[in-house]
Amino acid sequence: MHTALIIDDDADMRRLMVETLRAEGWQTWDADSGERGLELAREHRPRVIICDLLMPRGNGFQVCRTVRGEPPLQGIRILVTTGRAYESDRKAALEAGADEYLVKPFDLAEFADRLKQLAGTDRPAAAPPTPPAAPGANAGETRIRFWGVRGSIATPGPATARYGGNTSCVEVRSGADIIILDAGTGLRPLGRELDAEFGGRPLTLNLLLSHTHWDHIQGLPFFQPLYRPHNRIRILGYEGARSGLFKVLSSQMESPYFPVGLKELPSNVEIDELRDLEFSIGSVQVAAFFANHPGICVGYRLTTPGGSVAFFPDNEPPRAAPGTGSQAAYAAGEARKFTEFLRGVDVLILDAQYDAAEYQSHVGWGHGCVDDVVGIALAAGVKQLFLFHHDPDHDDAKVDELVAHARELVNRAGAALQVDAAREGLTVALQAGQPAELRGHGQ
Repeated sequence: MHTALIIDDDADMRRLMVETLRAEGWQTWDADSGERGLELAREHRPRVIICDLLMPRGNGFQVCRTVRGEPPLQGIRILVTTGRAYESDRKAALEAGADEYLVKPFDLAEFADRLKQLAGTDRPAAAPPTPPAAPGANAGETRIRFWGVRGSIATPGPATARYGGNTSCVEVRSGADIIILDAGTGLRPLGRELDAEFGGRPLTLNLLLSHTHWDHIQGLPFFQPLYRPHNRIRILGYEGARSGLFKVLSSQMESPYFPVGLKELPSNVEIDELRDLEFSIGSVQVAAFFANHPGICVGYRLTTPGGSVAFFPDNEPPRAAPGTGSQAAYAAGEARKFTEFLRGVDVLILDAQYDAAEYQSHVGWGHGCVDDVVGIALAAGVKQLFLFHHDPDHDDAKVDELVAHARELVNRAGAALQVDAAREGLTVALQAGQPAELRGHGQ
């Protein structure tokens, strides 16, 4: 006797399929959610699973991936059913582990025949997975690449072509570990590059969010690796000021804002709200520090075998308050803490949105002044400083001016600090004991 598990949140459709199969002599079980269906699959180990694509508490993509990932269940045949006839959904379901794909409404007799054929064949043994690597990097080398450097809003066009108009996104690679810092519009070209580089090989990615202001998350719905079932993407950040991280990220992908919901993505997405300020990702040690910016906002310091990098895309450096009272002492203490957190870092990527004159009318906005940023980098003994979060009203010529001014400040101090402005396409290579090497676009 053939056995089947039917997972579908539509009670009428579930009933029709159960009646059809029982009339053909099948033993059946049924569930109204992916979560419950997986429980029954583990308990009964049916020959075939018929699984709807869009369901609460575990969609069809997730069911397929889970079944294929658990050795006792891997031989089960899976038929995915759906009311959506998109070719991209069919391809994604097959990549996730489905054997067949059937679009509703379908003929029940045809449905029963296809299940008989499916139950009568064994699933081919899967090839052993190829672990992802970070091609092009030397052993012990850490690579940092800028994909989005602009603040507040994307500003494409000829006036920003040299430094770039995409919002915050930086890629860090250390060995096989790929860490993405922020998900601004720069995340879209990064996703296209990863797709081209890795082809059909599975990817494991870690995305660290500094905060959830829109210019730091608006690239997420357009990140191609999210739409590949074999990819695992872990999104880490701290709880928002008014709602949790999952709610913030999912809300920008809800109808009517976006056609695909976060729960409908075929990839294996984990969203983790961080509680600790220190943790590790593979061989990379990560420390977080609360930034001076509205809401819950942090910066990160990554310590890798090749060197260290600190990332503070939105931050207004604390300034000493006038006088000698408690306010002045508090401000001085906060400045010392921030400086010590950055002490000796090899590469510092720091919000430097304003020049000194602009900053006077933007005090308290949560963004940095170039003069203050250089002062902090000098005090902390930073080796390489990248000015970041370029103002949307600053063209390439204005950014050049800010870099020239920053370098002049360093020269007056007689220091060895290297200063550049972050620009899209630029890669920075770190090797233990060696100075940072700039490669790629904009050298």
